[in-house]
Amino acid sequence: MAVPSWLERLRAAGKTALVQDGKRKIHYLFEDGKEMAEEYDIKTGQLISRKWREKNTLGGTGKWQVEVGEPTSPLLGALESELITESSSNPIFMRKDTLSSFQWRIRNLPYPKEVYSVSVEEEQRCCVIRTTNKKYYKKFSIPDLDRYHLPLDAAAMSFTHANNTLIITYQKPKEILAAEEQLQKELKKIKAANSGDGDCKTQ
Repeated sequence: MAVPSWLERLRAAGKTALVQDGKRKIHYLFEDGKEMAEEYDIKTGQLISRKWREKNTLGGTGKWQVEVGEPTSPLLGALESELITESSSNPIFMRKDTLSSFQWRIRNLPYPKEVYSVSVEEEQRCCVIRTTNKKYYKKFSIPDLDRYHLPLDAAAMSFTHANNTLIITYQKPKEILAAEEQLQKELKKIKAANSGDGDCKTQ
């Protein structure tokens, strides 16, 4: 079964942990030089953000690419976002998971719910958002399913619309829920450096 392969990669990666502001921050360094940074809520164990970075063609450090969480953190590229600011009325696409589902939010979409359709393209391994008024189109993948080699299931997907925001929910398959539970146990074993004074509290 292919499920352990991603877990094995996570186990084999070099990991450092930091506990700060109620979050457990984990930094992974993979054997191929790629880096992944995750933040979890300490109380709930919920994933708050996940970012990736790899070396660029010249061997220098590339920019962080956000997979889960707010699209751009004010700490990352603050200057760039000052120089090139998107119109505040443009749709903003971001992923914000819950413990039991993957979730995407697209802000600044004022049209009523019946305008939208969300479909799963199994062959292309992606999901597609369309609007009957042709005002918005978006194709996106679910990297977690790719990493665990799991099929996309249209029945797992639903969507709702409120406050100018389209919210798409995809229920996590049981294989991913089990793997995440296992990973959380392992991450808690990593000795975390605490920010602030040298008082080593056990979390």
